[in-house]
Amino acid sequence: MKHDGVWRAIKVQNPDWNLKVATMTCRRLNCGPAVSAVNRPKYPQEDAWWIGSSCRHSTLKQCVTVNHQQISDSLDVTCSDSVRLMGGSHLCSGRLQVKWNQVWSSVCSDGFDLQDAEVVCRELGCGSPSGFKGKLYGEAPEWNTEFLCGGHESGLLHCDHSDRDTCSPGTTITLTCSGAMRLVGTNSTCAGELQMKVHAEWRPVVDEDWYQNRDQNWTSVVAAVVCSQLKCGSVVASDVEDFGSKRPVWWIESSCFQSAASLQNCLGLTDVYQTIYSLQVICSDLLVQPNISVSPSHDEVQQQKVKVVMGSNFSIICSTRPQYPGGSFQLVFTSSSTTFNYVLPTVTHWAVFLFPAAEDLHRGTYTCIYHLNVFSYNFSSTSQSIYLIPSAPLMDLIIRLVVHLLVMVLLITVTCFYFKKKTLSVETRSRNEETNVLTDLQ
Repeated sequence: MKHDGVWRAIKVQNPDWNLKVATMTCRRLNCGPAVSAVNRPKYPQEDAWWIGSSCRHSTLKQCVTVNHQQISDSLDVTCSDSVRLMGGSHLCSGRLQVKWNQVWSSVCSDGFDLQDAEVVCRELGCGSPSGFKGKLYGEAPEWNTEFLCGGHESGLLHCDHSDRDTCSPGTTITLTCSGAMRLVGTNSTCAGELQMKVHAEWRPVVDEDWYQNRDQNWTSVVAAVVCSQLKCGSVVASDVEDFGSKRPVWWIESSCFQSAASLQNCLGLTDVYQTIYSLQVICSDLLVQPNISVSPSHDEVQQQKVKVVMGSNFSIICSTRPQYPGGSFQLVFTSSSTTFNYVLPTVTHWAVFLFPAAEDLHRGTYTCIYHLNVFSYNFSSTSQSIYLIPSAPLMDLIIRLVVHLLVMVLLITVTCFYFKKKTLSVETRSRNEETNVLTDLQ
C-alpha cells in the first residue's frame, strides 16, 4: 500500500482482521471477493505499514498506525475477479455469480453439473464441491449461458459454453464447496486430525486460543464448526494431541467463532510458526450408512418394496463397508400392529437374519442399524428402510387366475343364456298377441 508517498507491505496487528483487510482490499481494487488472506514470510525483514485492529474507518489508509518495528511476514491476499459465491454461511458457499463487462450476474441452474462446480470451487481455492442445487430468489438469474466445463479448467469463464439465452427453470445455482478442510488419520472422513489446504498446501490446524490459554472450550467450538461444514453431524469429542515433532501449521483464531458459522472466516494463518500439537476431532456421523438386502439375491435393495414367496425361506442381510472391526447389527421390524428387534454380531461386516417360512405376519418395514464402540464412544448408523410383502407362489397365482377366468366365463355364459331366454319369451308373447288380434278380426 502507498502511504505518505511510500509503497510498503501491509502487516495486520490482529490476525483475526486478515480476512477483513483482504475483503476491503479486493473491493477497493474491484477484484471480486477475497478468497484467502495468509501471512507469508519476508526475508530479509523490512518496514511495513501496520493496520490497527481497532480501526472503524471504511478505508485502509485511515487505519494505518505508526510502528517502526520491521516485519518478517506480510499479508498475502488472493481475490477472485470473475467468480464469487454470495449470501452463504461462509466464503465457500452461496449463490454463484460471474463478472462480465464489469457487471456481476447470477448463474442459471439449468445444465450446471459437477464438472462446472469443481472448476468454481478450485478457482475460489475452496477445495471440492460438496453440494449444489437450483434455488429461487427475488429475481431471475441474469446469466443464462450454459457452462460446458470438463473439470480441468483453471476458471469458470475459461470453460466452453452454449449459445442458450433463456433459463427455463428460472432458478439460480447455489453451491457449497468443502472449503479445503479434512479430517485424516482414521478410517472415517468424520474423525481424525484437522487439516486445511491453503495455496495448494495441506497442514494441521492448531487453535491459538488453546495454545496460549489451554482453553478447551474454544477447541470444542472449532470442532463443532468442522463437523457442521463437513456434514458429519455434531461433535462427539475434540482434543489437542502431541504429534512428537514440530511441523508447520495453520493457526485458527477460535475466539472469533462467537457469531461466525465459518472456519474460513477465522483463519489467522502464518508461515512462521511450527508446533508439535494438532487438533483431533470426532464427529457423530463417523460410520457410513449400512446396506440392507433380501435373499435369494444379496444385491443392495434399490426399491422400497420387496416381494418374497409365501411359505419359502428368506433372509434379510445387513452389511456395511469395512471401517472398524466388530460391532453388531440390529434389525428393526415394524408393522401396523407390532414392532420387533433382532440383534446379531457382525461377521466380516455382515449379519444374516434367517426366516424359515414367509407368512403374512412378516409383512412390514425392515431397517438395519449398525452399532459400534470405537474411540471409547458408542456410534450407530441406520440403513434405508424396505417394505417386505409375502406373495403367493407362481403356481398358486396361475390356479387363481384360471379359476377367475372360469368364473368369468361362467358368468358370461349364464348372462347370455338368461338374455337369450328372455328374448325368446318376448318374441313368443309377441306372436301370441298377433294371433289373438287376427282371430278377433275374423
